[in-house]
Amino acid sequence: MRRLSPAAQEDLRLRVVAALESGRVRTYGQAAEVFGVSTRSVGTWWRVSRAGGRPALLAVVREPRAGKGELIDASARWAVLAAMRDYTPADVGQSGVLWTRASVRTLIKLVCGVVMTEQGVGKWLRRYGFTPQRPARRSYRQRDDQVQRWLEEEYPAIRSKASQEKAELVWADQCGLRSDTAPPGRSWAPAGQTPLVRVNGRRFRVNIMSAVASRGALWFTVFPGKFNAKVMCAFLDRLARQAGRKVHVIVDRHPVHRSKAVRAWLADNAERVELHLMPGYSPELNPDELLNADLKHHVHAARATSADDLARETRRFLHRRQRQPRIVCGYFAARHVRYTLQ
Repeated sequence: MRRLSPAAQEDLRLRVVAALESGRVRTYGQAAEVFGVSTRSVGTWWRVSRAGGRPALLAVVREPRAGKGELIDASARWAVLAAMRDYTPADVGQSGVLWTRASVRTLIKLVCGVVMTEQGVGKWLRRYGFTPQRPARRSYRQRDDQVQRWLEEEYPAIRSKASQEKAELVWADQCGLRSDTAPPGRSWAPAGQTPLVRVNGRRFRVNIMSAVASRGALWFTVFPGKFNAKVMCAFLDRLARQAGRKVHVIVDRHPVHRSKAVRAWLADNAERVELHLMPGYSPELNPDELLNADLKHHVHAARATSADDLARETRRFLHRRQRQPRIVCGYFAARHVRYTLQ
């Protein structure tokens, strides 16, 4: 019975009592054998039905427990939850910048004078819509007014212009893979026995310049040297040729993107490529950053034996993503970059 849903339990009780009333089964034991329940349960259901009728056998809808028996009144609860939404523990005199159950426990004690266990704090927070989450990172140098202007004015204007010109609108970024970085993720192992992953002790890296479009297209180049104006201009030239039409490219404010050489190249190729700069220190606005994260998660640079091996694995992964446009489209569905589709 415990494995059945409340509705299924209710149906079973009604069928057992109906069988006894109709005479199809004559004893509690026969009913228990036919319906696969205990004789004691059959007897209980029969007595309940005789005393309260059919309504007594129906499933009981329990009221939510939220707020019942709480020592924290509504105003104090609002103050605690508002402090968690608007401030960090450091802002209210505690240490750290993340709200843990221990820090919330301290906050409740200070604001409400109520002492709770950490387990109780966790249940209390979930009751009011709070869940443990990995926080997003933002630079102190990010200007909120510039981000707001980008979202409300600049990007809509770029999108509208690209649409009028029937041009390709892409997002570009560069990243690097280094052989001395630790393998991503975690591994299960016996307690106290840290798992060992063999890696290459040599230090080398490869760099990647990539661009993605919301329709699922992906362009990239993998190169061993530094990222400079020559690499940038060559990538833009190839991007325009492969797109087959004018391309509007949105990038961050990397010094190379604003260099004299790149600006001169753009002036000579104004009919083919137009470059747009995002607000400073705002990588979360660029969908291509999700491709970078995807790349670093699946290509384990620490396992490569040489720079050529790492470059080959990187190209193999990016070629695979080119054949998987649905995954590239998925980058644009992330909550913090969903504005690009509006």
